[in-house]
Order: sequence, then C-alpha cells, then structure tokens
Amino acid sequence: MTHTDTIVALATPSGAGAIAIIRLSGNDAITIAAKLFASVSGKDLTKQKTHTVHLGNIMDDTRVIDQVLATVFKNPNSYTGENVVEFSCHGSSYIQQEIIQLCLRNGCRMAQAGEFTLRAFLSGKMDLSQAEAVADLISSDSAASHQLAIQQMRGGFSSEIKQLRQELLDFASLIELELDFAEEDVEFANRDEFQKLITRITHVLKRLIDSFATGNVLKNGIPVAIVGEPNVGKSTLLNALLNEERAIVSDIAGTTRDTIEDEITIGGIGFRFIDTAGIRETTDTIEGLGIKKTFEKMEQAQVVVYLFEASPSALRASPPKGEKYSSISVEVEKIKNRFPQKPLLVIANKIDELNVTDRSAFKKQITKTLPTTNYQLLTLSAKTGEGVEELQTTLFDFVNTGALRNNETIVTNTRHYDSLLKALEEIHKVQQGIDSNLSSDLMAIDIRQALYYFGEITGEISNDELLGNIFANFCIGK
Repeated sequence: MTHTDTIVALATPSGAGAIAIIRLSGNDAITIAAKLFASVSGKDLTKQKTHTVHLGNIMDDTRVIDQVLATVFKNPNSYTGENVVEFSCHGSSYIQQEIIQLCLRNGCRMAQAGEFTLRAFLSGKMDLSQAEAVADLISSDSAASHQLAIQQMRGGFSSEIKQLRQELLDFASLIELELDFAEEDVEFANRDEFQKLITRITHVLKRLIDSFATGNVLKNGIPVAIVGEPNVGKSTLLNALLNEERAIVSDIAGTTRDTIEDEITIGGIGFRFIDTAGIRETTDTIEGLGIKKTFEKMEQAQVVVYLFEASPSALRASPPKGEKYSSISVEVEKIKNRFPQKPLLVIANKIDELNVTDRSAFKKQITKTLPTTNYQLLTLSAKTGEGVEELQTTLFDFVNTGALRNNETIVTNTRHYDSLLKALEEIHKVQQGIDSNLSSDLMAIDIRQALYYFGEITGEISNDELLGNIFANFCIGK
C-alpha cells in the first residue's frame, strides 16, 4: 500500500441518514475536490485558507449531484497531517456513492480500514498507542471505557513510557560510550544514578502491569454469571436488570437451555450478565449441554451470582424445614471451592412471597445453614424489583474505580501489556547485571532489548505487519 496517493472514504456510518461526511486525504485532496466542487459564491477551493467551510454543489460535468459543505484542512494542520477535504452531503446512500465514485474517477482511491489514522501516525500527528486509542474511543460504550480512551488519546500513557525510554536511552548511550574506551577502564555512567533509574522503571512498569486487570474490566465490562437450580428466577432476574423481556420466563423447569447474554451500565461501568441453564441432574441431552456450558461461563465470569428461592414452598418444603437450604449450602461450597478467587453473591429470590413472619424465619434459617465467609448474601424479588437496585450497587462495589477517579494511567491494551511484561523482564536482567557487576557490553544487550519493547508501545519501533494488524481493526473512513 502506498501512502502518497489521495484516498477517499465515507467517514460516517453507511446507510441513509440526515447528513453524511465523505473524507479525502492526500497531497492532491484539495485539487481533486476543487474539480468537483462549484462554490455558490464562485470561490476557488484551492485558494481558500485552512479550516474554512464553503457552500457549493458537487458537479458531474453539468449535472448537480448534491449541495454540500466543503471543509478544507491544509497540511500539516489536519488529522492526517496531509491536505484533507470533507464533503458534508445529504445522507442518501445514492448521493454518497455518486460522490465517492466521482472522486475515484478523478484520481482518488478507496481508503483501507484505519488508513486515515495510519497516515496520522506516519505523519507524526500521534504515536501508536494514541492511534490505538482512537479505535477504543469509537467502540467505547460506557463512561469508564470512554474516559480511558480519552486519557490514552491525550498521550498520558505514552508520555510516561517515552520519558522512561528517553532516560534509559541516555544511560544506554553512556554505557555504549564506555565500550569505546574499554582499554582505559573508565565509567561515564554513574552506577548509583543508574541503579535509581532502574528501581524507578521497575516500580512504574509493575504499576502499569498491575493496572491492566482494572483496565481490562473497565474497557470490556465485567462478565457476571447468574447460576442456580432450574426455575428459581434466573431469567426473571436478567429481565429485571435489563428492564426488558430479554429471556423467556415460564414455570417449566429447564426453560433456559443455552446461555443468554446482555449488557447494562451501572455507574458508568459495563456489566455483561449471563443467564445460564439451571444446574440439576438431567437425562435430557440438550439440557445437559446447557448445564455444561453453564460451568464454562462460570469459568469465564469475574463475578458469580448464585440464585435460590426463598418462597414459602421452599421454607416449608418436605424434607423437613432446613434441609432444603442445606442443599443450597452444599452448592455454595462447591462454587467457592471450584472458583475461590471469584466474588460470589448468594441471592435469595422471590422474597415478595414471604410475609413478615416468614421473612424472619427465613433469615434465621439461612444464617444457620449457609457458610459464614467468602460470599455476600442478598435478598430480592426479581418479579417486583425489590432489592434489584441494592444488587446493582453491590456489583458496582466490586470494581476498583479509584485509579480511574484519580486519573491515573491505566493499561487497557493487550499488546501494550505484553510489551510491558517483556520490558520488565529485561529490566530485571539489567538489575541482575548491576548486582553481579556484569560488564558493560553484556549489560548493554539487555538495555537495548528493554528499549526495543518500550519503543514497540509508542511505535518508535514498528514494522508493516504490526501496523497492519493494528489498523485492520479500524473501521473504513477512520
């Protein structure tokens, strides 16, 4: 792919709408646009100042295709760092295609996915981590993921990495210089200062690596598995949380035979709720497959919600009172033993069916029966909505939003996380070299490798394959 020609693409979503934007970028963008654009006031588009907007018609010879606004951005003061023109036209799919085809016939080519942002990176308008944040910003669907993308676009993360890399590079240069004077046995790099730098880099890298767990949650949302026996109200709870009839609800046990997933935002954080098949012994092959998938979803979830019913029928069930809840205690222990690190919420549903006396009896009985640690117990009615808000608050409390509130740097990108791990590994090798008084030439090898992984994050070191993988995930027109 050449990046010297002029590209064109629809910059707004495809399909009919009120307005669409068609973007051109490249050395000849303004010249090509001027051929198609007839200003209502007779202006020549090539002679207009940057960041100006002009009203006119898009013309195919003598045929008027549409009346548009043409916005001119001259290099280097544009998103891509090149000459850019944006036509704001009416949102008819026919009009969009007519204008794009006209641009193609006059010297443009269609832009590839992410090519406008790729050109911005190649022009030095942003580094690679900022370019990746553009894709995150477009796909953000919660306040938290939006804030993280904005922070990264502003260069908070990359500036921290660049500063560390530059300081390490300065010391590396001095160590490399020592190699040129090896016979004189001189030291240009102050080893005490170098030790302080390595200690600080180690601390920063560990902090950034640790932040990935939080960043991944804030960016992608928190998967919550709703599990329990059949017919205890799992699908009703999902519908109550989503405030819509998303899952089929019936009195027939085993209605849900596959997992159903949907997402809501609580306090700016995305939560992906997974309604699973009821767990029980069954000879039904299809239901059995659903139960197997339930355990798979529990494995993937970050929070497990175990639901059981607190109805009068359960409270007064035969076998004698209490044995019903003893079986629930066994199931809770199984989940805790199988997933000891996952937060577990034990929820008594159908609390609306209990009168005041029954509620008191239930609380006494359940307190005696269930384990006393490593879970939280809530009561609610998925049917009436009682207690659902308390459940949402409890779920939100599982998320550590302190770093987000304090505007700390949070890593959300898997590629960055991998490079940070590799950089830390090399820094550990450098530290070992300092401790064992390793020669400068051997220490320089580890320093160079650490610098390489730092550069991978910001794009100071990149290759076509890496760039292709990153920008292929962008939408056309961005």
